[in-house]
Amino acid sequence: MIIYTYDKGRYLSLEESLKRQPQGMRSVYINMTNRCNCACTFCLRNVKKMDKTATLWLETEPSAEEIQYMLDTAPWTVINEIVFCGFGEPTMRLSDVVQLLTYVKHRHPHVQTRINTNGLSDLEYGYDTSSVFDHHILDTISISLNASNAERYLTLTRSKFGAESFEAMLAFAGHCKRYIPHVVMTIVDKVESDDEIKACQTVCAQRGLTLRVRAYEEN
Repeated sequence: MIIYTYDKGRYLSLEESLKRQPQGMRSVYINMTNRCNCACTFCLRNVKKMDKTATLWLETEPSAEEIQYMLDTAPWTVINEIVFCGFGEPTMRLSDVVQLLTYVKHRHPHVQTRINTNGLSDLEYGYDTSSVFDHHILDTISISLNASNAERYLTLTRSKFGAESFEAMLAFAGHCKRYIPHVVMTIVDKVESDDEIKACQTVCAQRGLTLRVRAYEEN
């Protein structure tokens, strides 16, 4: 699926979601790529069994124009948030994400926009990528903190960039505060111990960042 919703642990196409519940506002997720520069040990692509009719695995990557067409035909009366997420890392297609964010904000300025990311786009592209989110196109960026130190972070994420990934991710988060109203760091509850969660809270507090502990997705 390219455009989908999430309901009680299930991924649903927007059409199926509307059949089940025609009324009520919802977040709509955009799945653009399978590619990722990490191979996290707890990632849903490695641990979640998906029905073939509801898989997020893409046979081919949709173009930005194809996604824009899907957005044009979406039922905006029930959409309150657009989230770039999916099976891969959305910033692997950074320019397309920016193009689509700009388009959504131009057409639907009151709809909230969010990106769920591993925060490694600076290493991927070799420059401060937070600046591309200037001009008020992004309301929230959710960055996977994953751990309180570089060693544990690399063990969990298996980032292709190695040991420098942890500090680069934190630097990216700090830079994002210049352009994005809500910068949220996340960790997964069942992956981390209580002591590690407290340590992550300390890391965020020291840098003026907000931490959210998110629920682990079961199979």
